[in-house]
Amino acid sequence: MELGLQGTVAFVAGASQGLGKAIALGLAQEGCKIALCARRADELAKVAEEIRSKTGSTAIVVPADVTKPDQIKGAIASTVEQLGRLDILVTNGGGPPAGAFAVQSDEAWQTAFELNLMSVVHMIREALPHLQKSGRGRIINMTSSSVKEPVQALILSNALRAGVVGLAKTLSVELAPDNITVNNIAPGRIDTARIRYLDKARAQAQGISEEEAKAAAVTQIPLGRYGLPEEVANLAVFLASDKAAYMTGSTIPVDGGMLKGT
Repeated sequence: MELGLQGTVAFVAGASQGLGKAIALGLAQEGCKIALCARRADELAKVAEEIRSKTGSTAIVVPADVTKPDQIKGAIASTVEQLGRLDILVTNGGGPPAGAFAVQSDEAWQTAFELNLMSVVHMIREALPHLQKSGRGRIINMTSSSVKEPVQALILSNALRAGVVGLAKTLSVELAPDNITVNNIAPGRIDTARIRYLDKARAQAQGISEEEAKAAAVTQIPLGRYGLPEEVANLAVFLASDKAAYMTGSTIPVDGGMLKGT
């Protein structure tokens, strides 16, 4: 299937590992030029080399801490300077710490606010003029299944990622005249470092092994397993493509059937 991504440029945040890396690789396989963003330039350099060797596509490194607006501004500017344009923005930040409401300090709330909501605001703000110039802009926000069904002991994620959904729905209307689509991907339990951290935290809280915690989680997934990063990336690539030109304002789970609601 021709997806219309050949020669387009994507900025992918959180691209040093996990879902961000998988999305960057998936887009590159379709001929997209990739700007890889995360804090660690050394890890990004490894990913860039992997993308080049596997796909032949251009991959550049634009290190930034997405909680720092000035660094986001510099990374987006560097992307356009080096690659000439920007068509696709994938916002993706790490998840906040696990824990119930009672143990979260004001500092924890503020840190999560900057990481999971304001980073999205800042990335979109800096990318927007370039996406408007593109004429086929795509904004894809990585959120969590918690935006549809809150997860126990993830109060920070439950509260703040929901704000991204509200932001995206509003922007999908505001930016439609510019032919920019705005969608969210809501992963469930995908086999990444983040999920392994959550399994460990749940195991410690319940006094069981990590293997037992994972096994218990898997029983809640109708497909009977954790998802793979590339299975989330497949959706991101589709949403970035010409084939998804009439999809905007949506929040789409990739969860193996785990969510109970419709």
